[in-house]
Amino acid sequence: MPSTEPSPRTPRTPRFDTLTVPKASDVLAAEVRERILSGEIGEGTALPPERQLVEQTGLSRATVREALRILEVERLVEIRPGRGGGAFVHRPGRESLANTVRLVIRGQQIRLEALHETREAIEPTCAALAARRRTEQDLAELDAANAELKEAGDDAQRFLRANVRWHNAVARAGDNELLIGFMSALSQSIHAATNLEQFTGADIREVTARAHARITDAIRAGDEAAAMRRMARHVCGFARTAAEVDVRERVELADPES
Repeated sequence: MPSTEPSPRTPRTPRFDTLTVPKASDVLAAEVRERILSGEIGEGTALPPERQLVEQTGLSRATVREALRILEVERLVEIRPGRGGGAFVHRPGRESLANTVRLVIRGQQIRLEALHETREAIEPTCAALAARRRTEQDLAELDAANAELKEAGDDAQRFLRANVRWHNAVARAGDNELLIGFMSALSQSIHAATNLEQFTGADIREVTARAHARITDAIRAGDEAAAMRRMARHVCGFARTAAEVDVRERVELADPES
């Protein structure tokens, strides 16, 4: 007679996913990075010498050096050679943000249209913040940039440099570190990616100078709504002009006889 007892099941063999063990240099770099960014280790502080780091962490000299190289590339430490040298803490500032954004724009080959869209999204807010927070020094910088723009005459490069200077001055007057960094990167990237000399004729220069003056007046008056509205109109007009120039150039390249 067959047995009615259930047959024992063979236990399933446990399965484990592949584990990724971080390199010791990455672990050390992460710890130092966190202590710098949290403010525990202040700007300009000297990290312990290599020999002491080896003793304190129990890691090899090569591992410690690799961790320091990682932090140096990230610009969180500055390596100074010679007597009195070593690794010194460097906290990231506005220029670090601007440089990083520029690298992303170039590395990812961000479309010019996307740069204009981003500028249209954030620069009117910069103008409103400038109207709220501007100082006399900020107003003086805006006036100086406008004066340089008007004095540029037929010097297209001087005109364009003054234009970038004014837009960056608006962002700085808004006193928002992130927006200052983004605007610095956007202004320079748009300048570099656009054949701007194609639309720096006398009429365009006059329209630009007039728009800058009206926006500056709103910022000086502390009128946030007017500053935002006028800046939005200005940057949207710039984007349309750039797009028209790009279309004309593509048509000319496709049919030189047209």
